[in-house]
Amino acid sequence: MFRFFSMFGRSAALNALDEALRDYGVHPLLVPDAVKLTVVRLCKREAEPHGQSRTVTSGEAAQLFTYCMLGRETFIESNGVRVAYRAEDRMDAAIAAGDTFDAKLILLALHAGLIAQEFAERIDVDDH
Repeated sequence: MFRFFSMFGRSAALNALDEALRDYGVHPLLVPDAVKLTVVRLCKREAEPHGQSRTVTSGEAAQLFTYCMLGRETFIESNGVRVAYRAEDRMDAAIAAGDTFDAKLILLALHAGLIAQEFAERIDVDDH
């Protein structure tokens, strides 16, 4: 497969996301480049309205995204209970709130087919 990124080198943001995914227990090759690009764009968009006071890090995005991918038990094995509770709280809040950064990450995992079945069943996506 021809990799566009290899022509010019990968951006620092994509490299940071790859490293964060590894840190939370997902090999970056398991996440398609298009999905990673979308995560990076979501992080940038989230930071824009808040100026410099709120920057979403690759680590924050990777934590929730890997939680969605791995499922609760596997995530706990890789990251511990405390980190899993934090990710689960973020997921619960996102599902309740709707249109938030975290909700967009969860929907991205769902639509990319990367979400664990246990979480896919919890998400109610309207067809509107």
